[in-house]
Amino acid sequence: MKKRHLTQMFFELVGSIMIAAAIYNFAVQAEFPLTGFSGISIILYHLFGIPIGLSTIVMNIPVALLCYRLLGKNFFISSVRCMIVSSVLIDYVAPLFPVYTGSRLLAALCTGVIAGIGYALIYMQNSSTGGADFITMAVKAKFPYLSLGKIIFVSDVIIIALGSLLFRDIDGIIYGMIVSYLYAVAVDKMMYGINAGKMALIVTDQGEKICQVIDQCCGRGSTILPAQGGYKGDTRQVVMCACNNREMYLVQKAAKAADPSSFLIVLESNEVHGEGFHPVTIGEPAPNSKNS
Repeated sequence: MKKRHLTQMFFELVGSIMIAAAIYNFAVQAEFPLTGFSGISIILYHLFGIPIGLSTIVMNIPVALLCYRLLGKNFFISSVRCMIVSSVLIDYVAPLFPVYTGSRLLAALCTGVIAGIGYALIYMQNSSTGGADFITMAVKAKFPYLSLGKIIFVSDVIIIALGSLLFRDIDGIIYGMIVSYLYAVAVDKMMYGINAGKMALIVTDQGEKICQVIDQCCGRGSTILPAQGGYKGDTRQVVMCACNNREMYLVQKAAKAADPSSFLIVLESNEVHGEGFHPVTIGEPAPNSKNS
């Protein structure tokens, strides 16, 4: 349990550092609108000189209280911890890093990718940085079939428009959309891509032997499905196996060696859940744990 908490805090810290660098060292200096509470904080920073981290914490308080019951105590506590850490890093640590002053397009690309990876690392620990994340997670909990990336991108449009009005910069809208799109893609790829892989369908007369060699070569389980040939009507077996990209090469090689006459189909699997694959929980209790 202690090791799991330390691992969670480590990834939260790494993600927070990446978010702080993306916001302060790229987005703020490039003066294009960001999204979420960070985007609102940047607007307040330019209008009134209010520190970004401070305004982020102040805006988080009412939203956190509203979302507490829906998202649960554990998620709430880890999110508050992460919110404070990321806010402190933005105000006091990020200024110690070099500030990028080059192309605004490159700044937008770096902001979207770096921030997206940072947020994904935090989300994957079933945590968040609070603020707009609380709202995003609440929507995710209410509509679990929606991906986080889609929810984030849709919710970003209004804040981007407000920021663009402040800066009176049409290009800012374009850059803001680029950041939002890259951010959404990075989050989805990091979170859901971890469970992506391939699925093999192996048509054979030696199903048990194929299952054995798959277990020997990569330790993956497999399933034998009964099948019938469409032309001759002869009885066949289809061995189904899900694994990652590297293991699929081993599966193909082992299956062909065990039964050279087998017919193999490889399919892309966007998500695979179950034993041997890392579960991703978002705004909900982790498996085999209670959400107090």
